[in-house]
Amino acid sequence: MTTSRVNVSTVEHELVGLRGPGGRWRPVAAGPFTLGAVALAVLPIRPLWLWAALIALVATVPWALGATPEARRRRPRPYWRLSGQGLERIGPGGLGMVRYERSRIEALAVTTGDGALTVFHKFGRASVGSLDSMGMEPLPFFVTARRLGIPIQLLDGDAADLEGPALEGSLGALGVTAPGHEDDPPGVTLKLPRHHTAEQRLLDQEARLLNAAHEPPAGPGERGTGRGVRLATPAPLPSRRRIALLGGLSALLGAFMIARIAVEGTDGFGTRLAAGCWALAAITGVLAARRRLLQAVRVEWTISRDRLRVKGRPGPRDSLEIPAADIAALVVGPGLRPDPLTGEPRRAEPAVLAFDHRLRLLARLPAHGLDPFQLAHALDDHGLHVITPGARPPRTPEYGLEGLPDIFAQVPGGRLVVADGGLGWADAAGDVVLRMPEDRIGGIELLTIAGHAWVRLYDSDGEEFFAAPLSALRISRTDLREGARRAGLPVTDAEYDAYQSAAFHSAVSTLSAPQPETVPALAAPRGTSTAADPEPPPAGPVSAPGALLDATRRSRIGTYGMSVLLCQLVAILGALWLGPELGGVLVTASWSMPAGLLIGLGGYWGYDRNRAQLRVSAAGLAVVTKRGRVEWDLTRERVGGVGIDDSSDRMPRLVVWSPAGRVLRQVGFPPDLEELRRACERYGLPWGPPDADRPAPPPPEL
Repeated sequence: MTTSRVNVSTVEHELVGLRGPGGRWRPVAAGPFTLGAVALAVLPIRPLWLWAALIALVATVPWALGATPEARRRRPRPYWRLSGQGLERIGPGGLGMVRYERSRIEALAVTTGDGALTVFHKFGRASVGSLDSMGMEPLPFFVTARRLGIPIQLLDGDAADLEGPALEGSLGALGVTAPGHEDDPPGVTLKLPRHHTAEQRLLDQEARLLNAAHEPPAGPGERGTGRGVRLATPAPLPSRRRIALLGGLSALLGAFMIARIAVEGTDGFGTRLAAGCWALAAITGVLAARRRLLQAVRVEWTISRDRLRVKGRPGPRDSLEIPAADIAALVVGPGLRPDPLTGEPRRAEPAVLAFDHRLRLLARLPAHGLDPFQLAHALDDHGLHVITPGARPPRTPEYGLEGLPDIFAQVPGGRLVVADGGLGWADAAGDVVLRMPEDRIGGIELLTIAGHAWVRLYDSDGEEFFAAPLSALRISRTDLREGARRAGLPVTDAEYDAYQSAAFHSAVSTLSAPQPETVPALAAPRGTSTAADPEPPPAGPVSAPGALLDATRRSRIGTYGMSVLLCQLVAILGALWLGPELGGVLVTASWSMPAGLLIGLGGYWGYDRNRAQLRVSAAGLAVVTKRGRVEWDLTRERVGGVGIDDSSDRMPRLVVWSPAGRVLRQVGFPPDLEELRRACERYGLPWGPPDADRPAPPPPEL
């Protein structure tokens, strides 16, 4: 692995567009040579060894050409650069392909409709292209242009709307002159309205960058926690090793079948056509495997208080290291990354832009595949300034008052009471007009939603049948909890119990203080020790006693069935494809389908015996495998909520939130939600998303 470090130089302010990877081994003209190999396979060439050798030679020529040093050196792609010399496009060898002199540039305009850049110069205007195709993000381009003294504005519309004849003709027909702005650059009249919202958003981000850049650099002990953290995207499925193995097997299978056809003879056209199909399948399999390998790159972040190390950048330098002292701020949001196949810039979510203390772009850090909230939380924990362009929408609760009985509304001044061993609804005079006996109440849960106290009622089967805020029921949290406990009703208030436990330990810890030693210890008898035995280390989320939750039986059986079904499908397709060569379709299916069944069962059994499980304890949460490997763990103070997150466009997933509302971890397997809720209630972990706007402890009405 090669690690490159980013050093802050003293050159003038400039912005270099995203460059595609260079120096990578890739086939040259793979398509034409593949068609040439298929055409050679169809031709009746004699002798047969020459026929097979020509097919193999033509199929390997693209890879041999791509492996030559001269071909690998000709990989640099053109890129754009904005500097004190102007806006220019640099081609191979450092030669300027397109250049707009700084002295001739009067203004820059970016249209928000298509993201295109238009340059206004002394001789008119020129549409350069979209910022994405230039490899430049809006924020660093906006900041760099302002640092260089170039007027830049964001316009509401498309670049085509800036064309003079069409716009002036339409306005002239209406008797209206072209609109201008008071703060237009000298000599430039912009004919589109400015997008003040987008422009103000960039100005706000620039102000936050300036604030971070002018703050005094933090010392080594002020950059957050000393313990580093590692974030990584999930391993690709299938793994890179399996992808390479499948590509190699397809090449060997094609070569074997062509050699077999050469040995048996190529008298008929159908035989040579089959050889051409085998050659096409082998080359396509290798190219598809290479394409999948380029896309299956894991992104790994190692965050510490001293430096950032990012792995997963395409190109010869697969690791990037930046000292934390050189970073003024990190912008986490939508960005660009080079396409692993073509090298062209493409949109990525999220991406990280690192700025130094002079507001220059240090590096573009890949982060695609990582959770943006988790990444921003880890960076902020280690003392780095994090700027997020988008704000998280407020999460509204999904509970309402639809479950309230009609009598609640019919009795004016009514309230919920605990009476006669159960719950009831009393009128203004205190008479109970509706009773719910104890045998119908399976559980009472008190919790906090959006800063308000709520109650959930469960029946004897454990099903939730009622949920409402306590303010609507006109009863306080403390009265309901204490009254239900006196009546012997099953009531749970996990937040109250956790708060009481934390308050008790905090009070006890202040009473126990180490006393100074004033008298030296006397000589102890032989075989004894005067020093106190060291206290055992506190139990963590992995070792603390708790509940171990596994995937549900239904999901495991379904995954077994899906694995077997996929292997059976491959066996049937293989029998239809290779059956005529192996003695017939039915004969091949008679042994391939049982083999597929065994492979599907055995393959998933090998994975299932080391499956991940969720451990819930008073010390926190952890995901451990059956063999004891810890995938991740979170201590209790870092957990703000556990539950289902369906706020995104993806499928609902089980996540763990921080107290600030950020997504810390995602659980990759579906445990039983009722067991998970009971475990969280038992060990004092909050169930559901936290309220990001109000502090969670202590619970309301405590």
